[in-house]
Amino acid sequence: MSIETTATDEATVLTQLAGMLQELLEEYGLDDAEITMDTTFHDDLELESVDLVALSGQLREHYGERVNFATFIAERDLEEIIALTVGELVRYIVASLRAAA
Repeated sequence: MSIETTATDEATVLTQLAGMLQELLEEYGLDDAEITMDTTFHDDLELESVDLVALSGQLREHYGERVNFATFIAERDLEEIIALTVGELVRYIVASLRAAA
């Protein structure tokens, strides 16, 4: 089994997600940004909604249908989306992967 199918711990998922975010940030010259569980998508990384759509595509490519970013976002109101942290998404991914295992 590959790491993508067995990664169900937060540290591994954080590393994978940080890599995906670094790819997105390269477009803005911010690829050296430190990404932790407390990093916010909006304030710290300055990602816009179009960037979240791109991230959704990366998550789908990496994890398949087991991680549904659209559902994750749909369950939140605008303030929650603006305040969303990397850690919240990591915990969602871990829970989704464990549920699908």
